[in-house]
Amino acid sequence: MTAYLESSTPVIAKAEQPAKQMRVARDRPYEWAYVIPFIACHLAVFGAIWSGVTWQSVVVCAVLYFVRMFGVTAGYHRYFSHRTFKTSRPMQFLLALIAESSAQKGALWWAAHHRDHHKYSDTDKDIHSPRQRGFWYAHCGWLFDYTEDTKWDRIKDLSKYPELVFLNRVEKLVPTVLGVLVWWFFGWPGLFIGFFLSTVLLWHGTFVINSLAHVHGTRRYATDDDSRNNPWLALVTLGEGWHNNHHHYQGSARQGFYWWELDITYLALRAMAAFGLVWDLREPPARVYEEASQLPSASR
Repeated sequence: MTAYLESSTPVIAKAEQPAKQMRVARDRPYEWAYVIPFIACHLAVFGAIWSGVTWQSVVVCAVLYFVRMFGVTAGYHRYFSHRTFKTSRPMQFLLALIAESSAQKGALWWAAHHRDHHKYSDTDKDIHSPRQRGFWYAHCGWLFDYTEDTKWDRIKDLSKYPELVFLNRVEKLVPTVLGVLVWWFFGWPGLFIGFFLSTVLLWHGTFVINSLAHVHGTRRYATDDDSRNNPWLALVTLGEGWHNNHHHYQGSARQGFYWWELDITYLALRAMAAFGLVWDLREPPARVYEEASQLPSASR
């Protein structure tokens, strides 16, 4: 495995270029070839009016939400974007597969854009900053603003794996196969509620970190961006809501730095580590806790 990303490395260091050099032209029309399927997936949920809703479809919806959210938080985010733990190559592929079933594109695309987010967080070059373009653009508008290309120069540590490159190129295949399988086993209610509703909820559960976790919550650390800790968002995203913690020290597999900050993704990773599926989970160093203890209690 390649070396982890430290909070001081160039990949996630703050940009120092003048704002006028960092401004990104975003006044072009959205890519409607991507907008239309996005809207269609939302509308597909209403197919349940025709098919009805079964208890099996509700269970499938809940299971797919939590399993795929874990794929996003543990896979896309903590592993591929920040390399905060180690695992085997087969498990690496499985994490990418589960994450990609969320219909949030490939692991390489996701990690590359996320690394840019940390490098330019809340500056003009941040691709989804609510400070720069408001709530809706940060929430989902940026996805359709000519961001479909994978920034290969940002993920050289990952692009050496041909299986990850393949998954990245066929990013629609995994969620499509999952949708067909859900329909095959659970019928139309399973498709509309089990697959489409869980996918839509998963999308917006992920997106609220971009749109709300830089607006609502508390700031334990005086980071250069607007990141905040929000326990409600942490529940929705299995631990990602401890966003100010994460932006202060991005190299930790644990984002809820204290026992009372529920981080379900981290607890699941600890369970996986007990079975040898992952290892070397990185923790916040002592200096991170010391920095927090030096702040006024109202800021923690």
